[in-house]
Amino acid sequence: MIDWSQRPRFRDKELAQIGFGDALGGMVADKLVEVCLRDSNQWVLLHIEVQAQYDANLPRRIFDYNYRIFKEYGREVASLALLADEDPNWRPQDFHIEALGTTMGISFASAKLLDYDNGYLHDSNNPFALITLAHLRSQQERHDADALLAAKWHLTRLLYEHGWSTQRIIVLFKVINGMMALQEPQQARYWHSILKLEKERKMEWITPLEQSFMDKGWQKGLQHGLEQGREQGSRDGAADLLARQLTQRFGPLPQAVRKRLHKATMEQLEAWSDAMPEAQMLKQVFE
Repeated sequence: MIDWSQRPRFRDKELAQIGFGDALGGMVADKLVEVCLRDSNQWVLLHIEVQAQYDANLPRRIFDYNYRIFKEYGREVASLALLADEDPNWRPQDFHIEALGTTMGISFASAKLLDYDNGYLHDSNNPFALITLAHLRSQQERHDADALLAAKWHLTRLLYEHGWSTQRIIVLFKVINGMMALQEPQQARYWHSILKLEKERKMEWITPLEQSFMDKGWQKGLQHGLEQGREQGSRDGAADLLARQLTQRFGPLPQAVRKRLHKATMEQLEAWSDAMPEAQMLKQVFE
């Protein structure tokens, strides 16, 4: 239904400016994009909410987002729930309240990643198919460290079978590596395989900061990266590194957390990296 010849307009920064997700754990609409419809040539706002685990409050939250966005912009708002959880029966699609003859609520569309066939995703030339497959294989193999390593390495090699540009391959490699977190022994084997692949393909996959992970393990590597960041004055690089590790540990980061990381001092980044190994939830890192 969307005319992709018209470039989508992302509205995420505007959401932050009007008070969405100012505080950690606050309301953060995952994505807000302005898109053009094919049939009517009309521009509408598309709100996309990504949910990786069951949450009974999701329908109410989508209702809140949808109303607040509509109130702010005075425009049509379509909401889409992208369900990345493992329960095939959980398919929320509406939220309604009725009282004394008055009904208030919302019905919204949803997409379930479990519905996609692995074979179809494997053969598709759509880069998001590969990302979806990485997510699903991580769910399927998470209890078998060697099987997860094999799946990750297969998807990494698959990057070359689509004829994509070097830039796209590097971007997707970093996404896959962040999503498919391995235990330290398997990750070390993966890094060494990547080094061989770099030489074969004459392509730099790993930055000097990431190289430290192979030599010292993820936590020591993070500390090394922070120290290197201080020496080079690269606070942004240290923040990116910590964001990557938090994503591996706790899943996709809310926009408010990413914003907080990139405003932090080196001392704050170091304190949060020290707190990460013992934290059971994302908010405990920042407490």
